[in-house]
Amino acid sequence: MGKFEIKTRKNGEFQFNLKASNGQVILSSEGYSSKSSCLNGVESVRKNSQDENKFDKKTSSNGKYYFNLKATNGQIIGSSEMYESASGCANGIASVKKNAPDATVVELE
Repeated sequence: MGKFEIKTRKNGEFQFNLKASNGQVILSSEGYSSKSSCLNGVESVRKNSQDENKFDKKTSSNGKYYFNLKATNGQIIGSSEMYESASGCANGIASVKKNAPDATVVELE
């Protein structure tokens, strides 16, 4: 089962990482100014991760693949790691879809 890990960055912003059951980070958020905003981001990932159209697949300038998960308003709520192949990227999307809805939330120190 996956989990959302919430941590405080050195600049005081809050960030979450969605981790798969194997501990690998499959989605990372941008920084939020408050913990409540970060938790809203987690809920947005849970909701939007079930809609294939919310995943925006990209190729970086160095030829690696990644995706962004977007909210209904088009704002990016999470970004993936870089993948060597398009199939790896597709597996990452499948992992977010599988893990996000029931992932527990853990607050790190």
